[in-house]
Amino acid sequence: MDFLKGMDLSTLKEVEALGGKFYDKGVEKDVVDILKSYGVNAVRLRIWNDPYTEDGKPYGAGTNDLPTTIELARRMLGKGMEVLLDFHYSDFWADPGKQRVPKAWQGMNLEQLENAVYEYTKETLESMKREGAMPTLVQVGNEITNGILWPYGQTPDYDSLIRLINAGIKGVRAVDLDIPIMLHLDNGGNNALYREWFDHYMEKGEDFQIIGLSYYPFWHGSMEGLRNNMNDIAVRYGKELMIAEVSMGFTMEDYASYEKLEPHQRKGMATRQEVVDKIDYPMTKDGQKQFLTDIFNIIKQVPENKGRGYFYWEAAWIPIAGSGWASDEAIAYMKEKGPGGNEWANQALFDYDGNALPALEVVRDFEFN
Repeated sequence: MDFLKGMDLSTLKEVEALGGKFYDKGVEKDVVDILKSYGVNAVRLRIWNDPYTEDGKPYGAGTNDLPTTIELARRMLGKGMEVLLDFHYSDFWADPGKQRVPKAWQGMNLEQLENAVYEYTKETLESMKREGAMPTLVQVGNEITNGILWPYGQTPDYDSLIRLINAGIKGVRAVDLDIPIMLHLDNGGNNALYREWFDHYMEKGEDFQIIGLSYYPFWHGSMEGLRNNMNDIAVRYGKELMIAEVSMGFTMEDYASYEKLEPHQRKGMATRQEVVDKIDYPMTKDGQKQFLTDIFNIIKQVPENKGRGYFYWEAAWIPIAGSGWASDEAIAYMKEKGPGGNEWANQALFDYDGNALPALEVVRDFEFN
């Protein structure tokens, strides 16, 4: 497998439709072309089952349904990119704090959910293959540290969880016997968590090729913890490793005006000093560059050349009115507090006006071989 320098671009279609533009050294260009010129060779795309209300109103944050995913995947493949497809097995965000059963699957028992996961995975990939949008890697579940499809596949019930993951893997294998499959947890600095999870999984789980990790410095411990965990699990499980999600801020400047929101209407990363206080790097352009350099060195030094890439999360989610983490309808669906602004723009690799940031030079120039 080639080393992947990847970016998650799941909101890109939405951002562009709302007028977002991207520039490199003052010249407007296709953002994928800009990223490719800096050495990016892979794109990660999430997919949600049905990110709409019953009457068809979108949940936002890219509204990554199958047609949107097909359009984006075909575009990325056409640019020569690898594509990692990220199945959430939910109608909206799935992560360690929430793994909601899709609306269409509610009321099913465990056996019925197994069949639904298998059929949905298989049919999704068959559709993408027909449309010339077949991914080159597949992720079965998103940040599945605490399981999927709660409460049926929720840890510590690893037996049920593994049954559901196995169903997803079998669905992938029904379409492609050789495509690399990733299993992805969060909290990349927590070695005890990874050992417990994968020790259980290896007892009954179907084969897979890649362990994916999330590492956000404000949530997931020290860089040394990440290094120690990656070095340990590479040898312990013999799988290739990728940091499936990572990011670092480049500014503390608020961007509410770009979204046409008042500062009190949003709760974005740029306004949360308590988060910034946990980071060993300044939230500056130079701090972002140094952070990536250090992350890349950790990946490069994983034993047995098992560190095989990374995906920077939502590198092009610049602030623009109408593109936030959740629409009002989605907030109601999730039963969470709003508002639903971007919350991530100061973590991107483009500034608030869409200009490529200096951190992309690290992506281009760092040698992994």
